[in-house]
Amino acid sequence: MSHTGQAESQVYNGLTIAGSDSSGGAGIQADIKTMTSLRVEAASVLTAVTAQNTLGVHDMAPLSARLVKAQLRAVLDDLPITAAKTGMLANAGIIEAVAAGFRPGTGVRLVVDPVMIATSGARLLDRDAEQVLINQLLPLATLVTPNLPEAAVLTGLSSTTSPDKLADRILALGCTAVLIKGGHASGDRVEDLLVTANSRRVFSHPRSRYSIHGTGCALSAAITACLARGQGLDEAVDSAIEWLQIRIARCWQPRSGQLAMLPFGLDSESKSTRR
Repeated sequence: MSHTGQAESQVYNGLTIAGSDSSGGAGIQADIKTMTSLRVEAASVLTAVTAQNTLGVHDMAPLSARLVKAQLRAVLDDLPITAAKTGMLANAGIIEAVAAGFRPGTGVRLVVDPVMIATSGARLLDRDAEQVLINQLLPLATLVTPNLPEAAVLTGLSSTTSPDKLADRILALGCTAVLIKGGHASGDRVEDLLVTANSRRVFSHPRSRYSIHGTGCALSAAITACLARGQGLDEAVDSAIEWLQIRIARCWQPRSGQLAMLPFGLDSESKSTRR
């Protein structure tokens, strides 16, 4: 109960299911900071611990599927979560535990960021878990957000295949929508392609001259936050991309890292909070 004598403002609740990044630039830390900056209360389910920074992933250890399942049950049993995202899931057991928590009827819009390999090259998802991700989690997703290499793994096609064809193949796996991120393509502009059964939309923006840590995590978390705030899918993707471009323009360079870092702060400028 509020003791201020004023009506309480609307509270929006989102959830991130991801691994820890000790540098704070990606993973569950970046997700929480992203949602917070977009005025969404962020609950979390931790899947793995990594020792990493902008030089690379130095070590990692997954949590047990039992503990992931218990975290997820604790959150969903108590909090009014309306949108959630997955990031690093590490192995097949964890994917199965997460999928069991989001069976149809939960009413939660799920964004799946199919994190497989870190920018440094470290593998973040067991190879034998890839098919489990495709079969069990993708059909539950409101949106899947692969980059081009991830889209290639999900489809069995080359990463040089047209984004339209990659998106169509992933859509056929049972998800509601696909956002193919164009950051790994060449050119002065990055083009992200959003595809549903009835629409296609390209989001085009200038390519940054920096390689930046955690942009994929931040984008999927921002989309999740916008969905939690009640936006429709198209509007949520538009708002999240705009939010991320503001952050990319303000990125900063660690003292010895190979990648730049996104700045996080309470946002009052993007479409995502003008409601």
